[in-house]
Amino acid sequence: MRVSDDPTFTSNYVVSRDGMLKLPFLPPIAAQGRSTDEIEADLAAALVRAEFYDAAPRVSVRATDFASVSVAVSGAVFEPHAIEIGRQSGDDLDPARQLALGASTEARNLSAAIRAAGGVRPDADLSAVQLRRAGRSYTLDLRGVFEGRNAADVMLLTGDEITVPSRQCFQDDLMRPSPLSPPGVSLFLSNLTQPATGNAISAIGREVREMPWGTRFMQAVVDTNCVGGARATSAYRSAVLLTRDPVTGVSTVIERSIEDQLRRADRDDFDPYLLPGDAIACYDSSITNLSEVAGVLGSVVPVIP
Repeated sequence: MRVSDDPTFTSNYVVSRDGMLKLPFLPPIAAQGRSTDEIEADLAAALVRAEFYDAAPRVSVRATDFASVSVAVSGAVFEPHAIEIGRQSGDDLDPARQLALGASTEARNLSAAIRAAGGVRPDADLSAVQLRRAGRSYTLDLRGVFEGRNAADVMLLTGDEITVPSRQCFQDDLMRPSPLSPPGVSLFLSNLTQPATGNAISAIGREVREMPWGTRFMQAVVDTNCVGGARATSAYRSAVLLTRDPVTGVSTVIERSIEDQLRRADRDDFDPYLLPGDAIACYDSSITNLSEVAGVLGSVVPVIP
């Protein structure tokens, strides 16, 4: 806030929890839900009434930072719930941004809220996203996010309610990274021949569990080291995907022969996309199984000379 060349009132201020702007020697000025032009006019009038000026001084009010907001997100998102967005700790505040004559609102935008709720499901209807604010309802078209056009990514206020409707069908077009998509897919993986206390010895680490949005089943199978190796012992492996339909909530178990899947010309039709919470297990070939059985028998059966 700047008031001509007056050092008494020129400073940075924080709007109180009651929505009021409190300056020294002046009564509180309502700020929440109002434009900077309205606050400037009220401040100038208050300075004249308090006899600090004979005529209205030049006043400039700019927002340098925004508080977090609490909103509710429901519908065709992976984690519908009430969330808080735009929050920053004191250690994370950027002094340069606080001193600038303006601020970024990206952390409080609609896309940030949807992403914080797990991102849109592949059945989401982005042409009719509902925003309810102060008793009024607005319909927003967010399809431009996936089509390379501008979308209505509005700034949210505390108490807003967002509902993403469902089209009740799977849409491949939504399985691409975007500001509305899940940040990635975290999978439960296992390709252990022998039981173990963890996946480390099987080269399954954090980087493998977290895969980009849009990853398919066979890509994950490759990442879990279930493909390749000596054909004599590694061919005819199989992989199992445990997934849940995001629309119906029905769980499905899909088993694929890895060698057959790799050689299908129409593989995409039989190679589903991975969704959050999916689990994958790889099974060795019959030859590998026999060698494991022989190893176990050799360790427990005594050798008779």
